[in-house]
Amino acid sequence: MIAWVYLFIAIGLEVVGTVSLKFSNGFTDWRFSVITLVVYGLSFWVLSLTLRVIPIGTAYAVWAGLGTAAIAVIGLVFFKEPMTVMKGVFLLMIIGGVVGLKAISSES
Repeated sequence: MIAWVYLFIAIGLEVVGTVSLKFSNGFTDWRFSVITLVVYGLSFWVLSLTLRVIPIGTAYAVWAGLGTAAIAVIGLVFFKEPMTVMKGVFLLMIIGGVVGLKAISSES
């Protein structure tokens, strides 16, 4: 179960890194550039801890999928990015896939 906790921490770090990347303004703001690099590094390190237990395909799919869905929602809410019905459907499909992977995972 701790591997899944680590995985969700890695996802949170990846989301923070991606938002920082947006604020880095193409790596021209050194503060957000440093935050981006450090937080992404931490995210990969914590993700690597999950790979001791969770199969790489499952771990990476969950990490990438939930990170993508979270960033899409953050873009919608905080950056006023447009939401279409199809975008919403596909985001729900990503989340459904992640839930399905967790449900069939033999790891605790």
